[in-house]
Amino acid sequence: MKKFVEVLADKTSLIERARAVVVDKIVSAIASNGQCSIALAGGSTPKPLYEALAQEDLPWEKIHIFWGDERYVAPDHKDSNQRMARQAWLDKVAIPESNIHPVPTQAQNPTTDAESYEVVVKDSLPVEDGTFPKFDIILLGMGDDGHTASLFPQTPVLNETTKAIAVGNKDGEPRITFTVPLINQANCVLFLVSGKNKQTALEQVFAPQGDAITYPSRLINPQGELWWLLDLDAGAKLEATVSG
Repeated sequence: MKKFVEVLADKTSLIERARAVVVDKIVSAIASNGQCSIALAGGSTPKPLYEALAQEDLPWEKIHIFWGDERYVAPDHKDSNQRMARQAWLDKVAIPESNIHPVPTQAQNPTTDAESYEVVVKDSLPVEDGTFPKFDIILLGMGDDGHTASLFPQTPVLNETTKAIAVGNKDGEPRITFTVPLINQANCVLFLVSGKNKQTALEQVFAPQGDAITYPSRLINPQGELWWLLDLDAGAKLEATVSG
């Protein structure tokens, strides 16, 4: 694993750096494989990144979009990660609808929908014998409790080792989420973290020794590249290059 940690001067600089990295990774993946698979994050931090990507001139027909986790709500619900990404980015570019692979949430059974999404992911991506599907890019955020995707502290899904997609739990509400081994199979995992309220969790995640069940972002160690892009509010206490 190659690890990169950058602390940017402010959120605007964070988003611009993320845009540059994501575009570079998309272009590189297409040059190598003829297409690029990217899994999106929810939450407020990546929205301006998606808005910036909507301004890019990219070969959209070669880009396939997935989601790393989803609330168990209808696609048009205000809390839907799919809805946010479509409004900020996907509805504004000429990407074929067949290249957009949202998490299903309509079966009235989260386990059934998680299993269905695993089939979609495995049918869409390369899977080497005995391993998990390999994404080119997975975008992640991190909560002030150290969770990422819908991998929340002290929840059973953290121990999942055989499924690529599983059901997580947030305060008793189901979430469909990528599992740790699926995320760690990726060529590039990119965390975007903003805000002073993330400082304590980041210290725990970056500590030489720590409890990954309490701070699940510690579990993310991909076989490819791991990028942590932080604004200064989030990363002020970490030793990293400050730029922007």
